[in-house]
Amino acid sequence: MSTIMNTEPAFTLGVEEEYLLVNPDTGDLVTDVPDSMMQQFADMPEGVASPEFLRSQIEVGTRKCETVAELGTCLRALRRRVHDVAALHNLAPIAASTHPFAQWSDQKHTVKDRYTALAKDYQAVARRLLISGMHVHVGIEDPDLRIDLMNQTAYFLPHLLALSTSSPFWRGLDTGLKSYRISVFNELPRTGLPGRFESYADYKRHIDIVVQAGLLEDASKIWWDLRPSATFPTLEMRITDICTRVDDTLCLAALYVCILRMLWRLRRSNQRWRIYAQMLVEENRWRAQRYGLDEGLVDFGKGQVVPMAALTEELIELTREDQKVLGCRDEVEHVRDIIARGTSAHAQRRTYQEAIEGGADSEDALREVVAMLRRQTILGV
Repeated sequence: MSTIMNTEPAFTLGVEEEYLLVNPDTGDLVTDVPDSMMQQFADMPEGVASPEFLRSQIEVGTRKCETVAELGTCLRALRRRVHDVAALHNLAPIAASTHPFAQWSDQKHTVKDRYTALAKDYQAVARRLLISGMHVHVGIEDPDLRIDLMNQTAYFLPHLLALSTSSPFWRGLDTGLKSYRISVFNELPRTGLPGRFESYADYKRHIDIVVQAGLLEDASKIWWDLRPSATFPTLEMRITDICTRVDDTLCLAALYVCILRMLWRLRRSNQRWRIYAQMLVEENRWRAQRYGLDEGLVDFGKGQVVPMAALTEELIELTREDQKVLGCRDEVEHVRDIIARGTSAHAQRRTYQEAIEGGADSEDALREVVAMLRRQTILGV
């Protein structure tokens, strides 16, 4: 094992979140935003805000953070800043991976070379991308270590998805899935679980083939659930829905960085997590997409479905040392709160059902869901 790969990585953190912008009076998704709004996000020490593919969306990215606590400070400040600036234009952000009743056919894409090319290349598949995600970057300087950890971490991706789900509704209908966002995103090429590679050189050879053939400009158009970032020396986790509650976001970021450190510890001791066939991990990915927390995932070693409460307790125990070193025990143990009350998908369905039982029709009940999402995005309650 090389010296650099035996040296502990930085395990720095950064989060990107995509928000949908709505009319605070009606809950309707806006189809356009003032160009001047984006200019009001300049000079934020916590990070950056930028337009997304659709003009009804805005993306924020935190600065590089040394700890989960620092990440929380940045992310809360960014959410508040987006809320305050949007309010000046009678808009409000919601952190949910789909809007409960908006129609994708009404949306406009942002006029930007990258987005215009994406719309031209992918046509209706791109126009349907009325979805928002959350990406967590963890700093791992050595590229070969990034690939090795990517191969092993794929096993845990369904667990993280199950804990994040926030997209049960689509175009005014309950889809029956906890994460319909995954279904929409799967229509794009180069999505889903990452491939398995022997080294960074092996990964780079594969990327170079598709770039040389003119199929894509660079690795930034590889949209796997987990990938080596094309911009930063990080391993970027992309499978999760965006969490409506910021505390849930921090919990998932903490779990993810602790899983990576746990796998690095195993490697340092000449051990490793067993790599299971992709077809098996795909089964758990589907279960997380369909059921979220409710029906458990398969423990491949046991050959049986295990409840998510038990699986998360195992994760807490597996990463005890890492929580201590990284100073994020409280954030990791917050996973018990998610298990107890459910994810945003549960809250959305519960809000909808309570409104229906209170005499609302379906349209008004969905507007109640948007109102709940607005509150939880900023206030967390």
